[in-house]
Amino acid sequence: MKSPEEKKDIRDLGLDELKAELEAMGEPAFRAIQIFDWLYHKGASGFSEFTSLSKDLREKLASRFRIGALELADRRDSGDGTVKLLFRLNDGAFIETVLIPAGRRLTVCLSTQVGCKFACAFCASGLHGFTRDLASSEITGQVLYLQHSLGLDLTNFVFMGMGEPLDNWANVEKALRIMNAPEGLGIAARRMTVSTAGYLPAFKRLEALDLQVNLSLSLHAVTDRLRDKLMPINRRFPLEDVVRAAEEYIRSGGRMITLEYIVICGLNDSLDDADGLAAIARRLRAKVNLIAYSPVEGQAFETPTEADVARFKRWLEERKVNTTLRLSKGTDIAAACGQLAGRFKRSKP
Repeated sequence: MKSPEEKKDIRDLGLDELKAELEAMGEPAFRAIQIFDWLYHKGASGFSEFTSLSKDLREKLASRFRIGALELADRRDSGDGTVKLLFRLNDGAFIETVLIPAGRRLTVCLSTQVGCKFACAFCASGLHGFTRDLASSEITGQVLYLQHSLGLDLTNFVFMGMGEPLDNWANVEKALRIMNAPEGLGIAARRMTVSTAGYLPAFKRLEALDLQVNLSLSLHAVTDRLRDKLMPINRRFPLEDVVRAAEEYIRSGGRMITLEYIVICGLNDSLDDADGLAAIARRLRAKVNLIAYSPVEGQAFETPTEADVARFKRWLEERKVNTTLRLSKGTDIAAACGQLAGRFKRSKP
């Protein structure tokens, strides 16, 4: 018999994959829907809980698979209602997940990688490099923990935590499909947003997703010179190439794109920057989310004042750009945009 570490997490299987596994075991494929119900609707943590299945099938499943679970290692609550959760993974690595309340909305910011390869200068996630991709079960596991362990009624799901989602597209895509499927978590596609810094190799696969998820493009600079400095990914995928790929995504039937723009005092907040950002936004028919820079340890960037950001927002609106100001919540617990770093040192698995 396989040890627990050798067994595949059953939540890493999509519905069709699970049906194929069941057929190979001599079981009818329709059992996959029952299993999905136990995993995603009921939040079962062990095969013994699958009481609608025969004991024989439960034992077969237990001999081949495991049901993984994230372990909560730390919780920090901000004075503004934001909550940051530190999860320990099966191999001892750590990720962070953030809950952001806003009126009737409760948004969860999901991580997709342990660390990040792309080391944006204003972001803590890449400070200690990249460790590994998250499996789809570890992505959906963040949602399952919040829904079933904490009993939360989540309204919006943004793939904006640790990592570059398009760099882990195979697992992110599977997680999106399971989250969207009625047999899975049943989350409407329009309530899910995938963020990217402009990782072009996965854009075509994103177009082929055929789910009306939202796409958020992290821009943060409107010239290659500054974007090279802030976002090293730009040296590989220059700004104009990214904008062209975004245009093609829109032509392919994708939903409206949002441009994320972190405002850094004295660096990317001039009138010329507003002109350049407005030109890109009009070209993509995109709306702009402005976010004030939140301090990251070891980085010398300056946080703008409210007046600085308001002025930049006014300039964009004067240029006929739909602009919103996204408040940087959770700064006091290092949970704001760009502050997620997990925990660098692994614990023992």
